[in-house]
Amino acid sequence: MTTPQPVADRQRRRVAVRGVVQGVGFRPFVFTLATELDLAGHVTNTAEGVLAEIEGRAEAVDAFCRRVATEAPPLAEVASVRHEPLAATGAGGFTILASSPIGPSRTLIPPDAATCADCLAELADPADRRHRHPFISCTNCGPRFTIVTALPYDRANTTMAGFPLCALCSREYADPADRRFHAQPLCCHACGPQLRLVVPGAADQVAGAAMAGARELLARGAILAVKGLGGYHLACDAGNEESVALLRRRKNRGDKPFALLAGDLADLDGLVELGDIERELLSGSVRPIVLLRRLATARGALAGAVAPAVAPRSADLGVMLAYTPVHRLLLGLPGDPPGPRLLVMTSANLAGEPIVIDDAQALERLAPLVDGWLTHDRAIRVPCEDSVVRVVDGEPLPVRRSRGWAPRPIALPLPVRPVLAVGGDLKNTFALARGRAAWLSAHIGDMDDLGTLHAFDRAVDHLRSVTGVEPELLAADRHPGYRSAHRAQRRAQGRPLHRVQHHHAHVAAVMAEHGLDGAQPVIGVAFDGTGYGEDGAVWGGEVLLADYAGFRRLAHLAYAHLPGGDAAVARPYRMALAHLHAAGLDRSADLPCVRACPEDERVVLERQLERGLNCVPTSSMGRLFDAVSSLAGVCHRAGYEAQAAIELEAAALAHGPADGYRFALRRADGAHQAGPPPLLAEPAPVLAAVLADLRSGAEPGLIAARFHAAVTDLVRRLCGVAREEHGVRTAALTGGVFGNALLLAGCARALRADGFTVLRHRQVPANDGGLALGQLMVAARAVAGEEESPCAWRYLAG
Repeated sequence: MTTPQPVADRQRRRVAVRGVVQGVGFRPFVFTLATELDLAGHVTNTAEGVLAEIEGRAEAVDAFCRRVATEAPPLAEVASVRHEPLAATGAGGFTILASSPIGPSRTLIPPDAATCADCLAELADPADRRHRHPFISCTNCGPRFTIVTALPYDRANTTMAGFPLCALCSREYADPADRRFHAQPLCCHACGPQLRLVVPGAADQVAGAAMAGARELLARGAILAVKGLGGYHLACDAGNEESVALLRRRKNRGDKPFALLAGDLADLDGLVELGDIERELLSGSVRPIVLLRRLATARGALAGAVAPAVAPRSADLGVMLAYTPVHRLLLGLPGDPPGPRLLVMTSANLAGEPIVIDDAQALERLAPLVDGWLTHDRAIRVPCEDSVVRVVDGEPLPVRRSRGWAPRPIALPLPVRPVLAVGGDLKNTFALARGRAAWLSAHIGDMDDLGTLHAFDRAVDHLRSVTGVEPELLAADRHPGYRSAHRAQRRAQGRPLHRVQHHHAHVAAVMAEHGLDGAQPVIGVAFDGTGYGEDGAVWGGEVLLADYAGFRRLAHLAYAHLPGGDAAVARPYRMALAHLHAAGLDRSADLPCVRACPEDERVVLERQLERGLNCVPTSSMGRLFDAVSSLAGVCHRAGYEAQAAIELEAAALAHGPADGYRFALRRADGAHQAGPPPLLAEPAPVLAAVLADLRSGAEPGLIAARFHAAVTDLVRRLCGVAREEHGVRTAALTGGVFGNALLLAGCARALRADGFTVLRHRQVPANDGGLALGQLMVAARAVAGEEESPCAWRYLAG
């Protein structure tokens, strides 16, 4: 109870806190802090954050304003604390007021958070009233972003609104000393959502019986649809080869690796390599899928826990720890009947379609894929796929930034006007930005499906509503056929739409996340599979001198034909034959890529290459990786994106380091831009050396290792030339090819040894999932109308 004091001896201040401060126990924290400091006043949620009025002794008021940021709850992120003096009133007591929806939405909704240790302990405690409660949560964990329907973040504005609190939960909700004080997802067995197991031809089971039935089905080899935080998953016993193979066929998955779900870190001992960073990622509040290097031979109890069909020919296993109580219960608590130790846990959709979040759609669309559904009646407001990350040289590298991170904002190095950047058509992620903050969406997917386009539209509208960003400017890729760009055009409605070159956006993204203001250019090494070039070619092996205002193309991989477009991507042997043709090398029948190509197709393909029919020129490094993968006999047909390159990396890792091949360098003919023409990296000597190794009986792993070393050497040489000619000592590595851990680590080490400052991705993916961040920075700079930077004149066709 606050001690009354004379008004003359008291100060009163209004304290506004912005950041991730709703849904994380911030008001209870403020209540507790104010009570400890013997302060009077009140606290409330607003559309902009948390607003408090505090009154008491001057030293206590000062302490409150200092500690409200430094001692915030674990899931909170305080962006700013502003306070102003008010007239003291002499009133006593401190209260939590009802939230105020007045004003524009500017607060930051927290991401979903994995079940905390306290809740897990209660889940497993037979004496606790939430023992085995599949929706246990508190202010430190549980659903947030995926259940928010509006702001401010209160229960009435979430999908928990339809579950009135029981008397016991109401008391916890109102008790400032309780861990669940004002926890909006709060519930228990009596008042929360209910599990339901649906199996065709059988009566539905609910609650505990539903979970027990689901575990029994998984143990018998069934495939289940399981409703999670951001959508449905497909689950089966990871050790059951028949079940995993059946799931792969039903989902039309090809050979793309499945992710695994484990209960705790001990379940991974003897299966994968685990460093401190990997352990921290796996067990933290985000709990993404972490790509872990698998041990050559699984040891101990896990020797048969992962069927070969889980991740064929992959050097890594994607693993996540249970991040919801439903997952933890599926894997079993002490005393439960034996069940699978590891589960395959993959997004519930057909290839190319968005993840399913609607219950009725799940029962209909997933029927051909599953033997049953473990569902519940809490609605999912926002679809959110699992995040994926790998660790390269002790630093996390995001592969997919989604659940657990979205919509956490990224700080921008420069203020921008309100902007919507729509990203690309592969691995689509869009971004909204205003001032010095950018909100990236959860992973949307590939924009080649009508359902994904609708999901994109819904996600844009939802993120607009919770951030309050009303775009004055839009940004999109320059590719004339991109569906994302067409979506931006439809939304522009008279507002400026700036089209950003693909690889310029990649470089700008890595610059932005490292806080560069663009005053000085960087050497941007942008290696990927496909990007629309300024000359109409397919770019992807680029070295750019770039800032936010523009770029100059310093070097690129020499052009080769891309025969048949997407057909060449799906059939790497076509790229091998195209590169051999471009290099003037023989394509004799003894080569693995020639043997892989059907004879009638080869005849047509040779005619295409000779005449240039349906052949777009490409400088793509991703396609060169495909070509070498097929040429070495590693992968001839790609059932998923970058399969050939991923398997080539695995072969190189299995072999170990080797001396590299060497690209030739020459200047391009003619003046394509202001200044000297770009350097061309000719792969012909590399391909000739591969052929020589093949004919001498070299193993594919040796060829793979030597090729990786050759590309590393090429990056080192090109950056060295760029530094000599332009005096730039900062190199940015970006693009999907740098998702290759072996290549990224090798290039970063080599460049640092040469005295470069090396920028690599840490907050957004190197692949197209990071494009939107770069797009918004380039578009904002272009529209700002500021004085040209040193690179602005270079924004010319290359």
